[in-house]
Amino acid sequence: MLRLTLLDVFLRVLPEGFLIVFAVYAFSKTVINIKKYIISSIIYVFAVYLIRLLPIQYGVHTILNIIVIMVLTININKISIINSIKASIMAMILEFICEGINVFMIQYVFKANVRSVLNDPSLKTLYGIPSLVIFVVIVGAYYYYLIKRKELMESNKWKN
Repeated sequence: MLRLTLLDVFLRVLPEGFLIVFAVYAFSKTVINIKKYIISSIIYVFAVYLIRLLPIQYGVHTILNIIVIMVLTININKISIINSIKASIMAMILEFICEGINVFMIQYVFKANVRSVLNDPSLKTLYGIPSLVIFVVIVGAYYYYLIKRKELMESNKWKN
């Protein structure tokens, strides 16, 4: 079970949930429908919170999160199955890369002990914010690039 504090929920889980759904929209090259985006993001955040309460090994929750995001984006956001699968996996891989960059920064730039940071819930949440910022910058830049190139589609439901 992965314990979550209220600080974790508001500074990490909530923004991350909205970012993951945004990343799926970007990677599937779909125009954002604000209402569906907000609904699916809130459901995703709630699902992530519940999944973290399950007594499962670390890593299994990631697979369950990917499945949840795929189901949500297919059913609520009407993104095609293939595009949803690809975009969900790409979003999670990018998130892991951003986390890796963040751990590198904690260890070599901030010169902090990674184990002590990860053992303190408040420090872990605060030191995790740069990875969210990196994730936002990359996904936001990609979505902006797609807008400029006019590569976004209204609905990818029937296209691969």
